[in-house]
Amino acid sequence: MEEMKPLDEGLSFCGVGINISAYSVNKGVLKNGCFVDALNLVPHVFLLFFTFPILFIGWGSQSSKVQIHHNTWLHFPGHNMRWILTFSLLFVHVCEFAEGIVTTKIMETNNLHLYMPAFIGFVAATTSVVYYHNIETSNFPKLLLVLFIYWVLAFITKSIKLWKYVENDVGLRHLRFCITALLVILYGLLMAVEINVIRVRKYVFFASPQKVKPPEDLQDLGVRFLQPFVNLLSKATYWWMNPLIMGAHKRPIELKKIGKLPIAMRALTNYLRLKDAYEDQRTAEDPNRSPSIWRSMYRAFGRPILLSSTFRYLADLLGFAGPLCISGIVKYMEADNSTSEPMETYFGVHFMSSAKLLQNTPVLAVLLFLALILQRTFLQASYYVAIETGINLRGALLAMIYNKILRLSTSNMSMGEMTLGQINNLVAIETNQLMWFLFLCPNLWAMPVQIVMGVVLLYYLLGWSALVGASVIVLLAPIQYLIATKLADTQKSTLEHSTDRLKKTTEILKGIKLLKLYAWENIFSDSVEETRGKELTSLRTFAFYTSMSIFMNAAIPIAAVLATFAMHYFEKQTCPSPSEAFAALALFHILVTPLFLLSTVVKFAVKALVSVQKLGEFLQSDEIGDDSWRNGDMPVSFEAGKKHLGMTKAINRKEPMRYQMDNYEQPSRRQMRPSETEDVAVKVSNGFFTWGSNLSTLSDIDIRIPTGQLTMIVGQVGCGKSSLLLAMLGEMQTIDGRVHWSKLPECQMVHEGNISWSGTEESDEDIRSKNRYSVAYATQKSWLLNATLEDNITFGSPFSKQRYKAVIDACSLQPDIDLLPFGDQTEIGERGINLSGGQRQRICVARALYQNTNIVFLDDPFSALDIHLSDHLMQEGILKFLQDDKRTVVLVTHKLQYLIHADWIIAMKDGSILREGTLKDIQTHDVELYDHWKTLMNRQDHELEKDIQQDSQTTLERKTLRRAFYSREAKNQMDDEDEEEEEEEEDDDDMSTTTNRRSKIPWRVCWCYLSSGGFFMVFLMVSSKLLKHSVIVAVDCWLALWTSNQSFSSNISYNGTSSAVNISGNFTLSGDTLEVQTEPPFFYIVSDINSSSGFLNSYIVCLCVCVCAQKDSYYLLVFIILCAAGITLCLITSLTVEFLGVSAATNLHHNLLNKIIHAPIRFFDITPLGQILNRFSADTNIIDQHIPPTLESLTRSTLLCLSAIGVISFIAPVFLFPLVPLAIAFYFIQKYFRVASKDLQDLDDSTQLPLLCHFSETAEGLTIIRAFRHEARFKQRMLELTDTNNTAYLFLSAANRWLEVRTDYLGAVIVLAAAGASIWSSLEEGMVGLALTYALTVTNYLNWVVRNLADLEVQMSAVKKVNSFLSTESENYEGSMDTSQVPENWPHNGEIKIQNLCVRYDPMLKPVLKHVNAYIEPGQKVGICGRTGSGKSSLSLAFFNMVDIFDGKIVIDGIDICKLPLPTLRSRLSIILQDPVLFSGSIRFNLDPERKCTDDRLWEALEIAQLKNMVKALPGGLDAVVTEGGENFSVGQRQLFCLARAFVRKSSILIMDEATASIDMATENILQKVVMTAFADRTVVTIAHRVQTILTADLVIVMKRGNILEYDKPETLLEQEDGLFTSFVKADL
Repeated sequence: MEEMKPLDEGLSFCGVGINISAYSVNKGVLKNGCFVDALNLVPHVFLLFFTFPILFIGWGSQSSKVQIHHNTWLHFPGHNMRWILTFSLLFVHVCEFAEGIVTTKIMETNNLHLYMPAFIGFVAATTSVVYYHNIETSNFPKLLLVLFIYWVLAFITKSIKLWKYVENDVGLRHLRFCITALLVILYGLLMAVEINVIRVRKYVFFASPQKVKPPEDLQDLGVRFLQPFVNLLSKATYWWMNPLIMGAHKRPIELKKIGKLPIAMRALTNYLRLKDAYEDQRTAEDPNRSPSIWRSMYRAFGRPILLSSTFRYLADLLGFAGPLCISGIVKYMEADNSTSEPMETYFGVHFMSSAKLLQNTPVLAVLLFLALILQRTFLQASYYVAIETGINLRGALLAMIYNKILRLSTSNMSMGEMTLGQINNLVAIETNQLMWFLFLCPNLWAMPVQIVMGVVLLYYLLGWSALVGASVIVLLAPIQYLIATKLADTQKSTLEHSTDRLKKTTEILKGIKLLKLYAWENIFSDSVEETRGKELTSLRTFAFYTSMSIFMNAAIPIAAVLATFAMHYFEKQTCPSPSEAFAALALFHILVTPLFLLSTVVKFAVKALVSVQKLGEFLQSDEIGDDSWRNGDMPVSFEAGKKHLGMTKAINRKEPMRYQMDNYEQPSRRQMRPSETEDVAVKVSNGFFTWGSNLSTLSDIDIRIPTGQLTMIVGQVGCGKSSLLLAMLGEMQTIDGRVHWSKLPECQMVHEGNISWSGTEESDEDIRSKNRYSVAYATQKSWLLNATLEDNITFGSPFSKQRYKAVIDACSLQPDIDLLPFGDQTEIGERGINLSGGQRQRICVARALYQNTNIVFLDDPFSALDIHLSDHLMQEGILKFLQDDKRTVVLVTHKLQYLIHADWIIAMKDGSILREGTLKDIQTHDVELYDHWKTLMNRQDHELEKDIQQDSQTTLERKTLRRAFYSREAKNQMDDEDEEEEEEEEDDDDMSTTTNRRSKIPWRVCWCYLSSGGFFMVFLMVSSKLLKHSVIVAVDCWLALWTSNQSFSSNISYNGTSSAVNISGNFTLSGDTLEVQTEPPFFYIVSDINSSSGFLNSYIVCLCVCVCAQKDSYYLLVFIILCAAGITLCLITSLTVEFLGVSAATNLHHNLLNKIIHAPIRFFDITPLGQILNRFSADTNIIDQHIPPTLESLTRSTLLCLSAIGVISFIAPVFLFPLVPLAIAFYFIQKYFRVASKDLQDLDDSTQLPLLCHFSETAEGLTIIRAFRHEARFKQRMLELTDTNNTAYLFLSAANRWLEVRTDYLGAVIVLAAAGASIWSSLEEGMVGLALTYALTVTNYLNWVVRNLADLEVQMSAVKKVNSFLSTESENYEGSMDTSQVPENWPHNGEIKIQNLCVRYDPMLKPVLKHVNAYIEPGQKVGICGRTGSGKSSLSLAFFNMVDIFDGKIVIDGIDICKLPLPTLRSRLSIILQDPVLFSGSIRFNLDPERKCTDDRLWEALEIAQLKNMVKALPGGLDAVVTEGGENFSVGQRQLFCLARAFVRKSSILIMDEATASIDMATENILQKVVMTAFADRTVVTIAHRVQTILTADLVIVMKRGNILEYDKPETLLEQEDGLFTSFVKADL
């Protein structure tokens, strides 16, 4: 063999020098060790020889650019096993190599054969795995034969070597024997894996190779989440994420890029797993037993959690390698390499003992590096598995909750047992709590083990004193737990206050126009500030506890170290050796983390318990269709019910006389209608229905709905009309009677008691045949989806252009659609454009019309529409569109003039049926009722004249919408300009600007945030932070000096060995420390007394000991002082950061509120309400609670890393060389990660919103979804939304893992570099210990620097958004006149002069009023009318100086209003707006928030507004509660309250802006009279909604396009035949 020839002196294969016989083969070839080693090279060379060509050909043919598409990826059997074994093989080869090098050094001759085969083996093993990976991805198993041969050959050659060793009794005590044995085992296992592949895939030696398809997910090209499919190495390092994360720079990550979820992670898969586990617990013996959610979670997701915990244990155990290696390196730094053990020589080479390798410092450094890499890999794997499981669990829970929502009984919702808020909490909070619990779950059992191990090791290093330090940590842990619970409580109270504040802010923003017109903005903003004050108080407490928590976390290790070393000093009168001291220091750092986290984990566990309980209650709550009121302890007796008449308004309160008469008349009425035989679509017989109390809401219902005809249900407010519809739909609980839906003839089906509901999921067909048809149902309260307008109307039905057009026309939606920015593709709903009530209602009606169902239920579709639209809808939509289709229509309405169109009328009163029949029946049989109706139908019903479009509420709504969009576009242009100014750097390369902008850190915003916290606080924070870190470094350096110095000071004659010696006399030895005994109380320790010093004089020892003791006590004192200073500074820094945050939050919110509440009304027209609210909710919350801890964490981790790197570089300057490439790598990692993380975070947020909205939408529109029978479609949508959100979340957590693995590996390299540098510079041991301990901390904090940086960047955008609002202009509140110059009773006459008035909404827009002149005498009643956009409302706003008056003036009682201070002007006039606005509070607060008026005056106003009796009846009278937006009163009543509010003011000028639009005619007539009498001597300007209301006015102004067209008395105007006013009046008759 070639290798056998002796080569050059320096590099001969078998070595040179001592053993001349190295090449002799006298005793047989195999007896020569060198030959055996050469033999071992053969398999490696064989492998390299074969695989390289294949790899090159393979790589050449598919050019490196084209990655094989991942749908060919699949794993051969034993994939993971093979990777693990190969990695172990590589590790053993490294050991073999190291052993060879060390041995060669010891023998002082270069023996290539000791380490060269190891090196080649390493290369071959690497090649084998690369080769395998390529074969696997191209799915070509035949080529694996090469590997099989390699493993067999390697196994044989290694076995020969082992056999030779055994023959020459080389045993386990020798390192090389152990390594060889390990290699034999590994090669054997790899061979087994290879045989297994052949067995399963049958690719060779078998006739029919097995065809294998890659996993289904990979055939579906939409799956981009490859973690489950890539090879083990890529899995461990998230290598497959590289293209995504690096690509984020070029273009942002979008939903397309992250694709779909793999099937195993989809919500549906996991839902089925969880549901099976849940349902399995319901046994036949005990079907009602509520299953345990915990158990079902364990059954469905137990295995991955166990896997995650296993990884976690491995990582924790490896974590202890750090301190042990440090201790070893420091200990052996001073040990000499010359060894006392005899040379053991076999085969002419030296064999090293197994223990010797671990005493070699470079070897320990490499081991430390490997242990760190492994530990971090396991840790990240554990996190990843836990997170993936958590996400899967969340998907499953969401699907479970959703399915339950779809089956919830309506009475639960309406009776308030299950509020929307609760459901939203379940979705948004409880599921997330459980998900987080799963994330942290492995910690629960891993941490106690870690703590115990840590304490044991400390004891082993330092003895009893270590336990003192550990007990400090353990005793302080409960305090941390206490702080954690306090934090949670404070957070709760903060949350309560902030919801309260948000509610108030929302009300202010919704009613901002009214507040400005009444000059009440300051009263309301003060009330918000007051709530904010409470919120800030609890925020301060929160900040205090947070800073305490941070302080404990920083101070505990210092305290523990101090306690330990002080104790050690008092116990043994000296400090520990450097190796012990620094290992202990590192251990304390390890110990603090689990103890600190344990409190958090326990807190999460407690929260999870609560969440599970809530979930359990929810999943057990009533479902629709189970009559919970019938079974059990509630005997329902109607006699009893009637005694409680006061309790519900819908119990039959008819006087008995009438009741009997009714019964008496019934038969005759029935006989009159021969159509008894006709088709009945729905029939209710003898029905008693309830909303879940045992009192029936509807009683004694016997009705029928004729098929294909128009049935109308009429009756007063609150008599149970809507409830009747719901009862027919099966949403109410039936006490008695039945609802019968006519079916297709073959399956006539009667439902006893209630409409039966299929509880289980079935196909649509099943449901159809079991139950009624789908019913198109439009409720009174409109319900829209967050989707485009078109989607809201088609509602899942196929799109038919013709039908869609017909529906749009019938509901006259076309003009509204034309106004929307994207027509019918505009997003509407919660997140979309805010539509007005009428528009929303018409969309809901359009949805009901568009659906192809036989039955249509319309619940008061006209309530929010004006007369023209109502007529149009009635004629075109209901009479034409629906009746042409022969659909059965049930219409609930208040508009009695439509009764003439009805085929069948049901009149209701107080929860029962008053009459049923046609209009003719009622006319003949119940004259009284008919007459009553007739008086109400005072307006005759005739066709609209199509050419006249009278102005109406609708057109007004359209106007506001148009105004909003017009202006919004202008606003957008302005925004764009601002942004361009921001981009200072103009780059030719478009690409790079985006990249730069995206990876730049927003320093300007950070500075703005800090400066709003106050400069003093910023200065305090910066200085205390720097001081604290300097002190902490000083503490550790002092420790290093002390321990090193101590080992020198007492070495009188120092030789550098630490071998222990026995000296006769009064010295006893223990380990490598020596106790000197003089007179009893002095026990001193002198370490490292060398044997050569012979017999020591007691006197010298004593002297030395005394000096040493003094020195030690001095060191100790300084150490204590430094530690105390460090602890104090920790406290100061943590407090300053948190309180800096609080003061910044205070200032930002205060300025924001002030700016917004004083902004001109124009601002609110162009800024969507949702956007403003976001500033007050989400953004304020981030500024309040999230930025301070992030800022603290960022500064702390950055300073720790910097100080650590500084210290290492200072100790061993060589370290700076490897630092440069590391820093560059770190820079790129953080740069890429921040951009990608931000995108993924945005994706996560933006996909979470639709999901939460979908849940709340479903809960709100339950009755509609169930009436339409669209449950399956909504479930599908929910699963899609959940999956999308989960994908984003998974990618986000995978990106975090990507970052952490990389920063951890960088950290490991830093440790290696630090160890290398300090070994190479051969420093004092104390300094080496210091350097390594610091290097270890860097590994822990590097990824926090990047994570916090990324978080801070995201959070700072909140500050940026708030800031953008702080630049809005405020209204000019001052005016040129002083308040004192305005007379007290101004305006006392009410004379108004309008001179050449020009008004616009914004300097960028056209004027809306052009040169208007008018004169109104004191006390005149003036009516203003005109079409939409003619400027009527603008004129009313001009009186209040709410719009930009840029020319002309309005003079009231001799004063130009533009000169007045705004509050004065607005508080002296009264206005009643078209949209009634009420605030939550009391009635008194709504009428008079300033608390200026007496009760008598309030009652008088209520009496004028026809409300006195109603308010008197309420509990509390004037102090009765008004809910948010006045929801507890009808729209008409709210409008009357607004009138009363204006009357309370008693100003001499009253402006009514279409104030009677939402009141029925009877009330309106009364009002007109009242206004005429109560305001007889005051000036009243009425903007007319119906021209009739101003026929009695003294003066009528007709406007057109911002000009006054006609101006005279109404009588005079009516004489002009072709006048505009005349045409209006004609149209309205």
